Amino acid sequence: MKLVVTEKNDAAQKIADLLGATKPKADKVYSTPVYRFTLQGEEWVTIGLRGHILEPDFPKELIYKRRGGWEGVTDEGELLKATLPSSLAKPPFKKKKPFSENGVELKAWKMEALPYLVYAPIEKKPKEKEIIRSLKNLAKKADSVIIATDFDREGELIGSDALSCIKEVNPAIPVSRARYSAFTKEEITHAFDNLVALDTNLASAGASRQDIDLIWGAVLTRYLTLVKFAGYGNVRSSGRVQTPTLGLIVAREKERMAFVPEDYWVIRGAFGTGDDAFEATHAVARFKEQSAADAVMARIEGVDTAQVDEVERKSRKVAPPVPFNTTSLMAAASAEGLSPARTMRIAESLYMDGYISYPRVDNTVYPASLDLAETVRAISGNPAYKPYCDKLLSKGSLHATRGKKETTDHPPIYPTAKATPDDLAPADYKLYNLIARRFLATLSDPAVVEGTKVTLGVNGEPFVARGDVLTTPGFREIYPYGLKKDEQLPVLQQGQTIVFNGATCTQKQTEPPARYSQGKLIQEMEKLGLGTKSTRHSIIERLYTVKYIQNDPIEPSQLGIAVCDALDKFAPHITNSEMTAELESEMDNIAAGETTKDDVVTTSRNLLSQELANLLPHSEEVKDALADAVAADAYVGKCPKCGKDLQLRASQKTKSMFIGCSGWPECDVTYPLPKGKIEAVEEPCPNCGMPQVKVTAFRSKPRTICIDPNCSTNKEPDVVVGICPTCKAKGIDAHLIAQKNPRTLKRFIRCENYDDCQTGYPLPQYGQLEATDEVCEHCGAPMVVVHTSRGPWKLCPNFECPGKDKDEEKGSAQGGTKATKRTKTTKSRTKKSTAAKK
Repeated sequence: MKLVVTEKNDAAQKIADLLGATKPKADKVYSTPVYRFTLQGEEWVTIGLRGHILEPDFPKELIYKRRGGWEGVTDEGELLKATLPSSLAKPPFKKKKPFSENGVELKAWKMEALPYLVYAPIEKKPKEKEIIRSLKNLAKKADSVIIATDFDREGELIGSDALSCIKEVNPAIPVSRARYSAFTKEEITHAFDNLVALDTNLASAGASRQDIDLIWGAVLTRYLTLVKFAGYGNVRSSGRVQTPTLGLIVAREKERMAFVPEDYWVIRGAFGTGDDAFEATHAVARFKEQSAADAVMARIEGVDTAQVDEVERKSRKVAPPVPFNTTSLMAAASAEGLSPARTMRIAESLYMDGYISYPRVDNTVYPASLDLAETVRAISGNPAYKPYCDKLLSKGSLHATRGKKETTDHPPIYPTAKATPDDLAPADYKLYNLIARRFLATLSDPAVVEGTKVTLGVNGEPFVARGDVLTTPGFREIYPYGLKKDEQLPVLQQGQTIVFNGATCTQKQTEPPARYSQGKLIQEMEKLGLGTKSTRHSIIERLYTVKYIQNDPIEPSQLGIAVCDALDKFAPHITNSEMTAELESEMDNIAAGETTKDDVVTTSRNLLSQELANLLPHSEEVKDALADAVAADAYVGKCPKCGKDLQLRASQKTKSMFIGCSGWPECDVTYPLPKGKIEAVEEPCPNCGMPQVKVTAFRSKPRTICIDPNCSTNKEPDVVVGICPTCKAKGIDAHLIAQKNPRTLKRFIRCENYDDCQTGYPLPQYGQLEATDEVCEHCGAPMVVVHTSRGPWKLCPNFECPGKDKDEEKGSAQGGTKATKRTKTTKSRTKKSTAAKK
């Protein structure tokens, strides 16, 4: 039996479908899905992992023995050799946490343990125990194993970890590696016909990144959390790549804050009449002195004609774009409204479904092995592309543009199959459409733009008008992204006299440097060597999650600025991109076999140890800076009872958000908050003067609400929605009433005889309620209508209504309702769409 190990279950199923001579049989080994098929008379089994099945972690403690030196002790009691610098104190210690008599506890978050944590050994722990169990069961019976995880550092590491589990039960099993870039029949067949060896150097490079990020992330996060453990959320996250990325954002924000705007004046003149009217700017684009601008306006006042002094026409070619790699795809998609993190999630889904090639690449040069013409034919089934595809194919041989980066692991991102808007969800098709059009554009001719520059004289004052017209579309016919509208000037001849309709003088101010968009930040990270193509989007997403940054374009929070400032002041190398980029380069050297994982990880530990030694003596200063920033970010308004600050806070028990007074426990004023993203608003409530917050619930538009539940803007009248079916069955006449709880802000329907019958139903949090005379045919609960921005929605409020199960079964039989489809994954939507066509 041949055992094929893939990174995910979807990949295991896809490979089985594409390789099998017969339809694969879906099976389970314990609780893990596997797929069995026959190929050339031999039994094959594919199994999908769930990404990393092992994860690195520190042992629970370090102990010291005079003869053996330092060792780590795992939860199972296993000893791991450790190398700590002689400068760290050795036992015997006084028994005070984190110290025991002969060692140091690492699990307890204590500041004194951090210098030891830097040098703690790392063990690989099972992360997916059930999958490992199933993998070992299959490995015992297998004659050979093929690692078919994604071909990059992370994929090679995932495959290497899986292999280590396999060899625990079958040490001598032959191993090979399948490398592919797309889930197509040809690509997968070629990969399994041309198996190679597992790249241990590439796997080591991935493992070194895992270890280094664990060490830096754990030590810095614990340090920042321990110096200030309170406020809006608790853990203060930091990391090797995350912190210098934050540093870029904060540095740009400081440029903006330090920027002093300067006044300038712009003079624009109006020329021509009717359809030939146009505007032109004075040749001095910006007047720095108002007196100079006023002098020009005085000279042209009352003048009603202008002289055409010069007409200059030039054509320029605009080269077609180069193929997409990961960074350029995320930047282009960001300009179209898709965040980098969402772009990569969609791209991964499109790849798994066979619509695009592997999306995590640096390469910008198509390999010679890629059949460009065949790819054009494959996507020409989309009616929007067909005329252009036919035009490209009629040229004969196709030649693609080439970018500056050429690698041999994967080709640039390109479409591998036809897709139309009927096949994919809107966001998924939006990204596919961008990739498909970019691919066609790389095979196209340049666009030609004719530029016209006209110089006009008005009583001796020069004005300049410019116009651009796309004369030959070239690649722009299929790739309109970023294309500016034609700015056509009327036909003018040198020496011609035309009408001058006066001018305006507008005062303006210079603007500070623009904040980074997510796409621009991704490009800057690549330029500086921060992170990798696979991790940059997740680093940005992490900064949003820990509330160091907000909005897009990206703005740092007060906490983000404080964290960056504190680290930059006492340990500047942490916020500097050079050290991180240097470590990235060293990891590339591991992949190339020029250095070892142990050497690079040791170097990284030593660098971190130096930075931690700089930070520890200044913990109080860092604490004060973080405290001020936490308070600034959490500030909502003034407490009506004591006058101190009202702040956003997180409940220690439930982790839910509420508003509390900074004077607690002396002042016990609190206010509840609805679910969703909460942001403070400067303007007070116009009704009662209390502070307001902006609430953005899931898949809803932002709403501004007063924080006081008793404010008239928050109150809702009770609505009688029907007769209680429970009481009715007992012969009691009791009404069901829709209400809003002012303490929790939750809405519900409750019987007026609730203490006896206990009948109640939850309601959606938002939307105007309307009673109906109808009752649910399945459970007898009253039907209500909820009016939202998406329109009226009639529902039975009873979550336990037996009719809900029937509706779901009916929906499944019919391929799902529109509402159901919207909540499913891309893959589910795609499958349903395909099924509907059949």
